[in-house]
Amino acid sequence: MNSTAVIAIHGGAGTILRASMASDAEQRYHAELHHVLAAGQGVLAAGGSALDAVSEAVRLLEDCPLFNAGHGAVFTAEGTHELDASIMDGRTLEAGAISCVTRVRNPILVARRVLEASEHVMFTGAGAEAFAAAQGFEFVDPAYFHTDARYKQWLLARGQQGSMLDHDGATLASQSSAQPDDPTPHEPIDPNRKFGTVGAVALDQHGHVAAATSTGGLTNKQAGRVGDAPLIGAGCYADDATCAVSTTGSGEMFMRMVAAYDVAAQMAYRGVSLEEAAADVVMNRLPRINGRGGLIAVDARGNVTLPFNTEGMYRGFARVGEAPVTAIYR
Repeated sequence: MNSTAVIAIHGGAGTILRASMASDAEQRYHAELHHVLAAGQGVLAAGGSALDAVSEAVRLLEDCPLFNAGHGAVFTAEGTHELDASIMDGRTLEAGAISCVTRVRNPILVARRVLEASEHVMFTGAGAEAFAAAQGFEFVDPAYFHTDARYKQWLLARGQQGSMLDHDGATLASQSSAQPDDPTPHEPIDPNRKFGTVGAVALDQHGHVAAATSTGGLTNKQAGRVGDAPLIGAGCYADDATCAVSTTGSGEMFMRMVAAYDVAAQMAYRGVSLEEAAADVVMNRLPRINGRGGLIAVDARGNVTLPFNTEGMYRGFARVGEAPVTAIYR
């Protein structure tokens, strides 16, 4: 049995919001990260699998409106929501993924069922929803994914004729009036320069690792666009022989670099440590093609690393028997 069981999570990376940093918003993010970590930690402490731990952590992140996945998902250019998710078991190298779903409440749970119950790895759009329906998963009206905060971001992005990532967030902060249930104007990370994905990686007491990633994609993205989150090797990867990785960032760049797999490959082929491999991918390789964001990773010995090349990343980790640690800034 492995006594170094640990879980790590992320909730997106991006630029620190300069216009206004509300301490109550920071506290909300820390509280949610802590809550999710404690839940995953509980699964591991009870002897649960890494796969169970990352599934539960990402499900909770999908249900939290603060993060761009599930209930807090961003709007497409069509004013709709298209969700992506993936999960991988380091013990067997089995994986499951879905993309472009519009009515599935918890995409990560469907991705896991693909891993467990299908001969395939990935379903998309109508096929993914048909699979989810056949497996008895909960469907919601698309309005379930609407949050006022994301709607404001979308209206601003439409006005700028493009992606939120290229726009100065001070505009949103100054133009928006903060509502009690609308954290956006005072998010610690600028919502306009934020790469919104959620993810989890874990090592269980049996020495196995797993990774899971889920996202609503980019604000004002073209309908049908798929980023790195549901792609095995780009946004998610796990192998007991090396590590488990979940990424968040400019998805197209992470896809081009096969970023999650690259961490594992460097460990396997270069013989470097988890920390060195992850740092090389995030700090050296991705910036060459203007790739921005970060990743979380854990290896079979319980080492954890959470590198990012942006100013901030919602993140944290929790070892069994120890208090969860959460962070936003560098």
